[in-house]
Amino acid sequence: MSGVLGGNAWCFAGLGRGPIAVQARSHALPWLVPSLVLALWVVASREHWMSEQILPAPALVWQSALEFGAGEIWGHLWISLQRLLWGLLAGIASGLLLGTWLGGSRRAQTLVLPSFVALAQIPTLAWIPLFMLFFGIGELLKLVVLVKAVVVPVTLHTLVGVRDAQPKLREAAATLRLPPHLLFWRLLLPAALPAFLAGTRLALAAGWTSLLAVELLASSEGIGYLMVWGRQLFMLDLVFLCIVLIGLVGALMDRGFSRLERSLLYWPQPPTGEQRRGDIPRGWQSLLLPAVLLVLWQAANRFGWVDGNILSSPLDVLRSLYAGVQDGSLPDAMRLSLQRTLAGLLLGGGAGFAVGLLLGLSHSAERVFGPSLSALRQVALFAWVPLLTAWFGLGEGAKLVFVALAAFFPLLIATQRGIASLSPQLGEAALALRLNLLQRLRLLVLPGAAPAIFAGLRLSLIYAWLGTIGAEYFMPSDGGIASLMIGAQQLFRMDQVMAAMVLIGLVGALLGHLGQRLESRATRWRSA
Repeated sequence: MSGVLGGNAWCFAGLGRGPIAVQARSHALPWLVPSLVLALWVVASREHWMSEQILPAPALVWQSALEFGAGEIWGHLWISLQRLLWGLLAGIASGLLLGTWLGGSRRAQTLVLPSFVALAQIPTLAWIPLFMLFFGIGELLKLVVLVKAVVVPVTLHTLVGVRDAQPKLREAAATLRLPPHLLFWRLLLPAALPAFLAGTRLALAAGWTSLLAVELLASSEGIGYLMVWGRQLFMLDLVFLCIVLIGLVGALMDRGFSRLERSLLYWPQPPTGEQRRGDIPRGWQSLLLPAVLLVLWQAANRFGWVDGNILSSPLDVLRSLYAGVQDGSLPDAMRLSLQRTLAGLLLGGGAGFAVGLLLGLSHSAERVFGPSLSALRQVALFAWVPLLTAWFGLGEGAKLVFVALAAFFPLLIATQRGIASLSPQLGEAALALRLNLLQRLRLLVLPGAAPAIFAGLRLSLIYAWLGTIGAEYFMPSDGGIASLMIGAQQLFRMDQVMAAMVLIGLVGALLGHLGQRLESRATRWRSA
């Protein structure tokens, strides 16, 4: 690491070697870690370090790949991909229309956006108990969950793209007297295309992850169901195979979308380092829509338009919320969940920061470990649930590992990219001043990469909270806000379920706000 930021050490490392040898070494480095893991796996299975039910031998996984690859696994994968396709089509179309409307109308932003953002703070998993009672456990449930997961990022990114379109474009549209449909297709959509594609990329990952989650919970077919079936029969060879397949599908979707993005966005993009403030309109008008919805909700329950056992009235939810706070059940559950979030963030976020620092500082380390970590990142988060529960059980250990895994990659990616994007002039300054490694880290690397690192920390905090909800949902325990919600669902206490949903959304919003405040204070120079 003595050549940090300068890069000269890596240049001189290749002198004296032929170009063929250097090229062969370059191609071999990414395979080093997978080869070592495979060798360790073979030795562990032969020496029986772990039971074959817990760690199946590579030969058994390969045999299962041949057997299930003959047709059964592709049928389940095709069902999952069909669900994903319909959910993406419905969610992206809805998000595009809603985001365009909100971005083009200041009044719509004032009236609708605060309510939309408030509902978006509730994780998709927290909606599933309510969706199950409304839509059953059939195909409609999967579609609704997918649309909810997809529509949020597409709407918010499209809104920003349309709202921040260059004023000259709007002036040109007014001068040409373009009708609304031409204004949308010829001016607003091209101007908002970069933001829309960024939201669609996030929606693609969110939709794939949410689909696997709902298939793990309530499905009789699909790749998620196949993983649950293999876990219940202790066929971890099948679980391994499904994880690999899920990772490959995720990688193919990400690679394909990257190519689509490069083909559509061929003009220079504006810098993204500037922070924007006041994106969500505030004022008494923003309270009109929530007030109307609450009145209609109460009236629907009061006059029997909906079954009170399925949709409790707002007053019943408030009573349950007050009672839960009074008897201490809600605060105790929230305290346990936040403890898991903090512990997972410290473990996973700390590991992600350390690994990201290593990969950002050392080109050799990035070549050795980067491809393997990138491949693991393509595996949707909830695909690890059957394997983690088989290895660690349903206790606190499995929950901690799951939350740490959720918090690991955001901070790793942000740290690595923040260091990699530093100006080469910093390296020249470090060499001129003869700074050692610790001085370079303290004076140049960490301050320069601080915006990216704190942005990654904010994402890790949010993902740790989402991971906590998922861990408590898939690994039932005696404590935690999601566990309390599951228990209430089983008793058909929808007032308690919705009270827990409100708390989950509030805590998620507070954690997001806390992360944003930390990022703003640590990088306040960006808004100067």
